[in-house]
Amino acid sequence: MDGTKTLGNHFEGVAARYLASRGVRIIERNVYNRGGEIDLVGQDGEALVFFEVRYRGAGSLADPASSINYPKQRRLVRAVSFYLHRHGLWNSLSRIDVVAIRPGTVKRYRVQWIRNAILAG
Repeated sequence: MDGTKTLGNHFEGVAARYLASRGVRIIERNVYNRGGEIDLVGQDGEALVFFEVRYRGAGSLADPASSINYPKQRRLVRAVSFYLHRHGLWNSLSRIDVVAIRPGTVKRYRVQWIRNAILAG
């Protein structure tokens, strides 16, 4: 496993623990399909939520959430569409959220959960 994938898995774990501590039940991690990759899939109340996890280090000039450009958003929407179709969940309440992680000052990481960050359209 290369360094980027190892780092990605680590921060997906950080995000999963953060979300679980806020009542989200994580259903799947690293879902791959023809549409692309979904980092985390979880249940938040009635909603099925697809999470994109982003990390940026201390030296990064851009914040993690703003690193999701338009082509990446389109790939995420396509991946979610394939997931919903494959599982017969088209009519379920769902959304795409972003979990942005950066180094913290008081705690080890500063985590920002942005609900409905990416809208299909």
